[in-house]
Amino acid sequence: MALQDGIGGEQAVTSGDMSAWDAIRSRRNVRQYSRARVSAEDLDQILEAARRSPSSQNSQPWDFIAVTGDDELRRLADVWFGGRHIASSAATIALITAADDAKAGRVQFDLGQAAMSIMLAAAGLGIGSCHSAVGDQDLARQLLGYPADKTCDLLISLGYPAGRPLTPISVPDRRPFDEVVHRNRW
Repeated sequence: MALQDGIGGEQAVTSGDMSAWDAIRSRRNVRQYSRARVSAEDLDQILEAARRSPSSQNSQPWDFIAVTGDDELRRLADVWFGGRHIASSAATIALITAADDAKAGRVQFDLGQAAMSIMLAAAGLGIGSCHSAVGDQDLARQLLGYPADKTCDLLISLGYPAGRPLTPISVPDRRPFDEVVHRNRW
């Protein structure tokens, strides 16, 4: 890992060729992937980023299933009507938690942190990502084999973007900074 100068003279830790700040600025939802495979080493690095994600009281309420087989990915795309991008992904990570977790709000926040860790780690490697809900738990359970006391909360597809690679976006399609950010009071 190397250090690079970032915004305001801060230093950003880099992994590979992209700084953390560049990964944040480059990350976008990618729904069309090239046929290039994600290496096992890169997939493991992305999964390690997920594993290291913060969680409430260090509860680590998750398990991750990495799906890489073409047939499995095509079938997994059927668990949500908006999940067609999963079928063409190089890999998809399923985020699994306890089905009856009494701390559901905290768990959802924790899963959000794990999801963002996955997406930023992927972007840092030039790998695109996109999240998907899971509508059909029975089909997801059948395809992924997780126990009945677990639920699949989220899927994150991964792959190299078809068409345009990930690069920092200079002018994001976001509300203006001064409209969104308030200091000390509204």
